[in-house]
Amino acid sequence: MPGLLIGDVIRRAARVVPRRLAATLGDAELTFGELDERSNRVGHALRGMGIAHRDRVAWWGDTSLDVMPVFGALAKLGAAFAPVNARLGAAEAAEVVAYARPRMLVVDAAHREMVDGWDVPVVTHDELARAADGASADDVDEPALDERDTHVVFFTSGSTGRSKGVVISHRASALRSYPTPIDDRDAATVCMFPLFHMAGWSMALNAWQTRAPLHLVTTADADALLSTVERRRATRLYLIPAVWSRVLDADLSRHDLSTLTETDTGTSATPPELLAAIRDAFPQTVTRVYYGSTEAGPGTLLPHADVLRKPGSVGLPARGVDVRLADDGEVCIRSELLMDGYFDNADATAAALRDGWYHSGDLGALDDEGYLSIVGRARDVLRTGGETVAPGEVEVALADHPAIAEIAVVGVPDARWGEIVCAVVVLAPGASASAVDVDALRRHCDGRLAPFKHPRRVELVDALPRTPATGQVQRTLILERILSRG
Repeated sequence: MPGLLIGDVIRRAARVVPRRLAATLGDAELTFGELDERSNRVGHALRGMGIAHRDRVAWWGDTSLDVMPVFGALAKLGAAFAPVNARLGAAEAAEVVAYARPRMLVVDAAHREMVDGWDVPVVTHDELARAADGASADDVDEPALDERDTHVVFFTSGSTGRSKGVVISHRASALRSYPTPIDDRDAATVCMFPLFHMAGWSMALNAWQTRAPLHLVTTADADALLSTVERRRATRLYLIPAVWSRVLDADLSRHDLSTLTETDTGTSATPPELLAAIRDAFPQTVTRVYYGSTEAGPGTLLPHADVLRKPGSVGLPARGVDVRLADDGEVCIRSELLMDGYFDNADATAAALRDGWYHSGDLGALDDEGYLSIVGRARDVLRTGGETVAPGEVEVALADHPAIAEIAVVGVPDARWGEIVCAVVVLAPGASASAVDVDALRRHCDGRLAPFKHPRRVELVDALPRTPATGQVQRTLILERILSRG
């Protein structure tokens, strides 16, 4: 089995430190030896169910340790792991699964009834566990597996709302998670990200490459995170800005956080005042800002020494990464860490990957020392709390509201969330403003959109600005007007 393979990360850790923790969630624990053995048993069970090299297996479930042997088994089999956002409603998830065309769908008990009638074989974690109990613990060997084979497919929203599957090879996954060469047996990371999210698995692999544990939580609230840091004597806490705000609002004195040495952030816009507050609250730690994406992996890093010196910056290119600005200011990234492309979407792949460069959709600026700042978006998507939202998708969900004549959705900068979903509404004749307040519009979105896509702000306007020639809504002008009013 040549090259950089994710199954080898698990195998090697199990050989060297079999009794060391690989992951925890609450009271549940999984050692590297158990992860390796269970991955083998699940792999043989899946092979017996017809899963083979280069198949795809989708997973829809909430964060649990049950999915980790599935992840490991598929890596060893050479079948692609395709996690589906657990926050999606049944109709949204069904669309994603249909697009992925998996050989099998693995679900947890909470999602089992929601997949009745779907045109895909379904197996629950419990059913798979029972099959694995009777399977061999011998290593799963796939001689044809190559590092360029697909390891994972992560789904992300495009500007139209239709999911795009980001195809990432074993090689890219391994390189993205490759650590600084250090074996610190006391290292431990608390992970706020759910395991349908690329960041959750990137953090897992990064920890496992150093043979250190990943400590999961089921909810990214301050008490859950800080209690886990204290209980597990964690050394690293990486949180998006919105979650850091919650943590900093909490009573930190209630927890022993003395083991922390790294307090990092990124994913969305990070206000300088938030970074200063993190530094004040955790003076014994280093703080860094990371910028990247599912498509590109790590892009830039703002190191601890520059966090306060370079307010608003996301830093310099990460190791092995080249960054440049296109003529229109779009941030372009080149490295061995890039995705292979978008699953079954040649047009989107061709638009994003050009001459070896990934075109991010972000607009950037470089200062005289080469430090990058993100100043806007080139395409019509917004980022809220680390999640991507397509304005058009929200507009479709709200368009049939009886009190709405016209609707446009924009992302408004927000210190906690990076951006928030803002519905800009032209009222229908005779409708009242109370009919389209935030609560009313969020109720209208229930069952249609995942909660993170629901509006958090409403602006009433007499008319939407449009281009004279084509009648297209001018979102940039709408946002400028909102920001000018404060």
